[in-house]
Parts: sequence; structure tokens; C-alpha cells
Amino acid sequence: MKDILINKLSAFKVLYVEDEDGIRENIKEILDHYFKETTTAKNASEAYSKYIQNKPDLIVTDIQMGNENGLDLIKKIRESDSKTRIIITSAHTDLEYMLKATELHLIKYIVKPITHDKLSNALESFIKSYDDSKIYHLDEKWIFDFSKSIISNDEEEFNLTKKESLFLKQLITKNRIISYEEMESLIWDEESVMTPNAMRLFIKNFRKKLPLKSLKNIQGTGYRLN
Repeated sequence: MKDILINKLSAFKVLYVEDEDGIRENIKEILDHYFKETTTAKNASEAYSKYIQNKPDLIVTDIQMGNENGLDLIKKIRESDSKTRIIITSAHTDLEYMLKATELHLIKYIVKPITHDKLSNALESFIKSYDDSKIYHLDEKWIFDFSKSIISNDEEEFNLTKKESLFLKQLITKNRIISYEEMESLIWDEESVMTPNAMRLFIKNFRKKLPLKSLKNIQGTGYRLN
């Protein structure tokens, strides 16, 4: 697996659901190398409890688990959560199963046995889903989710204001100095004025949510990311 993909995966949490102990332990050992946090469950009921408790970014779940069904688990989650990414694993190649799974907005459908190549392709699709929804990597440990206005690292999560989110997106996508004039147009509306005090307070609060020393002031011009 490419180093850049491994670095990106290290910012996320995964929940792996599998009723067969041997498979569950083997795949968990692999996932532990990639993800910030790996949680496992042996059935749908336990999985839902751990989903509520841990708020994973990705759920990898089997379909058939004894008397319980992974599709029912996903349907329950989708009643209130359309953001968490989900990958299904199953020995079934039945078209009906696959069509039902497709309706639940999955990242990938892996047909067992789970090989390294199949898992790697699925995890690449997981990362791509974030790239497509405007996930930006500030460094190896920090990510910015523009769709949620959140900056997070291995230990903390910061909610950005609308103005902070817009400003950070400009800094990232333009990859240059954002001038004071651009900031005033972007951040301050017609009913407010960008006074020096307002600017200092905005930047002071904004810096607290960024990696240390990542925002640089270009005297008399504006700001850029290091």
C-alpha cells in the first residue's frame, strides 16, 4: 500500500464487524497498522453500540452474522447518518444482495475471501470519497473537512466558524498569500467593518485550531500557510 495512502488512513477511525473470530482477529491486525483507532464487533447489535460510542469514520461489516444481518445494521445507521463511510464484506455474489447494498450508499462491496489487494482497493476508495467531498490534509496528522467545517488530528477536533472555514479553504486551494483586501471581501460582510482589533481577534482564535506555526503573517500584505 502506498505511503501516502497509509498516512491519510492514520487520521481515521474504523469499526470492523465480523462474526468469525479468526477472520476478525486477522483483519483487525491489518487495520491496526493503518488506522488511528480500530474497534471490532462480532455481531450487528454489538456493532451498533460501538458505532454510537466511538463514532468511527469507516465501518467494514459482513452481511450474514448468525441470525443478524449487516444490511439491517446499515439501514439503522443510515436513518440518521449519511456521512459515515461503509464497506461490506460477504461470501454472497447474489445480485439481490448487491442491489440492496448499493441502495445504502456504500464505498465498496468486497466478495470474500478478503485479500490484501481487495482490502487495499476498498481503502483507496474510502480515501477517495473524502477527497471528492473536500477533505484537505494540512500535514500527516491534521485534516480539514470543509463539508463539516472541522479540523482534527489524532487527539483533538475543532469546529470552525463559517468565516474560518472559508478562509482556510482559500489558503489551501490558492496556495499563496491571501491579502487583507481578499480577507475583508471573503470574511466581513457589508454590515461589518474589518477593524484592526477585529482582525487580530479573528486570527488569534483561528490559530488555536491549526497546527502550530502553520499560519504565517506576511507583514503589510496578508496571510499564507507554511
